[in-house]
Amino acid sequence: MPGAAGVGIALLLGVLAVQWLPSLPPATWGVLPGLVALLASRRWPLLGLPAIALLGAAWAIWRGALALELRLPRELEGRDFDVVGTVVELPLARSDATRFVLDAEHAMLDGKTVPLHGHVRLSWYDEAPDVPACSQWQLRVRLRRPRGLIDPGGADGERSALERRIAAVGYVRDHPDNRLLRTRPCVDGLRERIAADIAARVHDPHDAALLQTFSIGDTRGLEQDDWEVARANGVPHLIAISGFHVGVAALFGVGLARLLYLLWPGLALRLPRLPAQAAVALLAASAYGVLAGMSLPTVRTLLMIAVVAMARWSRRTVGGAQTLALALVAILLADPLAVLAAGFWLSFVGVAFLMLCLTTRPRGWRGFLHELSGGQVVMTVALLPLTQWFFGEASLVGALSNLIAVPFVSFVIVPLALVGLLLLLLFPPAATPVLHLAAALAHAQWWLLQRMATWPGAHWYLPEVQGWALLLATVGALWLFAPRGLPLRGLGLLLFLPLAWPAQRLPTSGGFQAWVLDVGQGLSVIVRTRHHAMVYDAGARYPSGFDLGQAVVVPSLHALGIDTLDLLMISHADNDHAGGAEAVARAYPQALRYAGEPQRMPMPMQACQAGMEWTWDGVRFRVLSPVAGATTRSNDRSCVLAVDGAGGRLLLTGDIGSGAEPAVGEAVGPARPTVLVVPHHGSRYSSDPAFIAALQPILALVSAGWHNRFGHPHPLVLQRYRAAGVPLVNTAARGAIQIDAPPDGPPVEAASWRLREPRYWRE
Repeated sequence: MPGAAGVGIALLLGVLAVQWLPSLPPATWGVLPGLVALLASRRWPLLGLPAIALLGAAWAIWRGALALELRLPRELEGRDFDVVGTVVELPLARSDATRFVLDAEHAMLDGKTVPLHGHVRLSWYDEAPDVPACSQWQLRVRLRRPRGLIDPGGADGERSALERRIAAVGYVRDHPDNRLLRTRPCVDGLRERIAADIAARVHDPHDAALLQTFSIGDTRGLEQDDWEVARANGVPHLIAISGFHVGVAALFGVGLARLLYLLWPGLALRLPRLPAQAAVALLAASAYGVLAGMSLPTVRTLLMIAVVAMARWSRRTVGGAQTLALALVAILLADPLAVLAAGFWLSFVGVAFLMLCLTTRPRGWRGFLHELSGGQVVMTVALLPLTQWFFGEASLVGALSNLIAVPFVSFVIVPLALVGLLLLLLFPPAATPVLHLAAALAHAQWWLLQRMATWPGAHWYLPEVQGWALLLATVGALWLFAPRGLPLRGLGLLLFLPLAWPAQRLPTSGGFQAWVLDVGQGLSVIVRTRHHAMVYDAGARYPSGFDLGQAVVVPSLHALGIDTLDLLMISHADNDHAGGAEAVARAYPQALRYAGEPQRMPMPMQACQAGMEWTWDGVRFRVLSPVAGATTRSNDRSCVLAVDGAGGRLLLTGDIGSGAEPAVGEAVGPARPTVLVVPHHGSRYSSDPAFIAALQPILALVSAGWHNRFGHPHPLVLQRYRAAGVPLVNTAARGAIQIDAPPDGPPVEAASWRLREPRYWRE
């Protein structure tokens, strides 16, 4: 029978293989062969691991299918439901809305019960009441299925929704029947109370937010800039509750047990000290893990501590690799969809590398320093491929930042926060000075991290990572940090080359590429020639602070390998086109800036006017509208840009309507193979039949939100393009759309991101 490590790896491979499928087959496809192989392994032991892999795949298929079945039926999207449910996790109250997750217990539609179960992510706008954790509500809500934006380098919201069992998303409707039913006592309620107590005692809101994070894993008080600082220093694992912090809590439990035996030596006659220490360590770590929200790294550490504790109780010796493998098996059996979370991989791979690469060390304080410094180097290099894969960036100063922050946070700030937390629960008046000291130290630590975040290499971006490059770099890290005796270990660095310098297919002279990004109900287009690049519009920025310029446009530029941006053009100042412009300008401050309505923009921009033109790498760029001095409504003041390569044209039209279209049709020039970005997202007051006839596009692209409230693109517009024989593609259905315009042929649709790598959890 294979050992724990073999079982864990085989189970992981089986579960992981399922996550690459475009659709889920019946679970019996894996169960029957797996059971046959498992029975046959009694005679042929080599079949044991393949049997476990097949059974792991069947388990993942079944659990994935169950999670998909929780989703709101498609035919019920956009309807109003009366839902009774309980708030889970910690609600986030902001000035524009309160956001929370409701565990749906009962739902009705038009007076009839409907099968809606699982978690529902809701926003309550306007004057939302206080929504405590663990409170039960009756609410009128409008719901839709989870659906994310799919772009180069972007986060996969649908994958995250599946991993978190989100059945629907929506918002609370204003209705007289909305009411609080009751509030139940729960751990999240205790966490919420502790967070409020910390905020009441620590007057600086940011320092209080840091302490809330370090003590109970409550990150609601952190802003986007805080996460930027953390990523620049490679310390997000310290900002959220990490496994190391849980280990500190376990050591705290060991210290308490030792103190108890020191004060009462006779206790050892009734209960052996080592098993008792293990039990108290597990109890302390578990209590802290529950208060910290039981994140995946926390659960992994708790399982490892539990294995060690059980070994102590049974007087057996268990190795680190076996402990990690048993924790891996336990998590995969409990929730195979955990492999969809970045925390799963960063946690297990990081610990595995430390165990493999730090096998020997000197004793005493020299050994501690060796392990601390060597561990940071190992973690920084070994996790570099994964951080690039999941987040599109890494930190070259992360090793130094961690070398400073890890011991200070883990051995000074976190223990102080734990003492303050304990005092808050047992004797609140004594907690205030402890929390003040912890806050002052956290403030100083954060001040240093902010300075280091500005150093060169703090943000290191690479083009989108390919799977084979990820595997090569991981093997390279294993080779590089292998124990002494393995020859030519330095050659492991060569396996990082495909990751660090990936091959890029750039346009040749006279050709260009364009990406119409998936930004929901808005517009953003990236255009690249061989040596130049520009962004046309940048999506929206919402009152919640969610900024599509920051969340989609900038990551897409990094993923496409665009290090320098020459031009940022904002068609007009409406939020769905201009909201993300500031984020793009911050990321690329050297870019020239033009706008159709510069006076309405929140930052200085030059006016774009008809007649402006320039040439990049044999590609001609012409501004066709607006005409200088023209007095038109906002939409018709949009910058209209024609991009003319040797083989064809791309026409970017902003939000112009039928009133401005005739002039654009005349100014565009002789007919050429044209890809048209449909005006105003397909509004019924645009795309006049005469405009379509004048351009004769070979392809029309719509940038619109999925099931958007404006009904874009309008059915009349769809009919006009259909009547003209023009294929029309929508980002709402296809994700980001790539257009290749070679110099020796017409422009073609080269890729659409939703179809490029289909996954079973995507719509």
